[in-house]
Amino acid sequence: MKQTHSVSISKEKALGIYRKIYLARKCEEAIRSEYAKDQMKTPVHLSNGAEAIPACVLACLAETTKTFGTYRNHSLFLAVTENTDRFFGELYGRVTGCASGLAGSMHLTAPESGLFLTSAVVGTTIPPAVGASFADWYRNSGNYTAVFFGDGALEEGAFWESLNFACLKKLRILFVCENNELAIHAHVRDRQSSRSALSTVSAFDCHAAEAPGHLPQRIMGAARSVIEKMAGDPKPAFLSFDYFRYLEHVGVHEDFAAGYRSRPDEKTLREKDPLTHAGIWARSQGLGEEEITNVNRTVDAQIKQSIEKAKSAPFPSPSMLFEHVFSANG
Repeated sequence: MKQTHSVSISKEKALGIYRKIYLARKCEEAIRSEYAKDQMKTPVHLSNGAEAIPACVLACLAETTKTFGTYRNHSLFLAVTENTDRFFGELYGRVTGCASGLAGSMHLTAPESGLFLTSAVVGTTIPPAVGASFADWYRNSGNYTAVFFGDGALEEGAFWESLNFACLKKLRILFVCENNELAIHAHVRDRQSSRSALSTVSAFDCHAAEAPGHLPQRIMGAARSVIEKMAGDPKPAFLSFDYFRYLEHVGVHEDFAAGYRSRPDEKTLREKDPLTHAGIWARSQGLGEEEITNVNRTVDAQIKQSIEKAKSAPFPSPSMLFEHVFSANG
């Protein structure tokens, strides 16, 4: 059920999508460069290989879309906000971070921009996303919700219960599976007995599609196809995007020496690289070399400046530990 839809978008939108993919990649390259200095006091789950998925899916949706994600959330946060000051502020544990430095990498949020929740616990953001979509259904707002998660979430009852309820109520929610076929070191063939996530989900009353997660044109084609169907036939949609996880589950290094998978050759690694394909696709949309170079230069400067700002910003005060804390006992 591969999608081959041709996608026509404006030159400006194509440039914006390329920028978000490049931004996510370069932010994580900066993390890899800085992490050994031990100033980032947070575990990091890098999204190298998946940068195109949130950038392209969200480009097909309205700005009023509510988004939810998982702990591998850097690309999602940057696709929604492009705010590197708050991004690096949080990673460095400073008050300029999106949670004033108290949440760390795995819980990046930006409610003011529509990113309401990410979490380190597998599958836990899916029910709240369905709740948000149900609220829009109740209000008859016509708004969409998108929830991003890994293939490991398909082994959680919360996913299937949420999908079932969303189908029953015909909610406008996109379930977006970023499928790297790995749960830490365990391959999907050792964890799931179904032929594929798409074949199992398709038994429910929902729209469904899949595409390679490193090809912007194919991602947008799959996303647009289900969104167009949802407009005429309101009910949930499930999108599955396979991608290659370049680095270890948590951390900044390669882990091919661990023995659970072998390192592909350089040609294969390039072929699976979404940034490489984003550049090719951007040029096919009419973008010139000077425009792409200007984006790259601007993003590089933005990241450098944001890191400097984060390092010079204050840490949260101890008293902040008592803020936004609620007790059921009054």
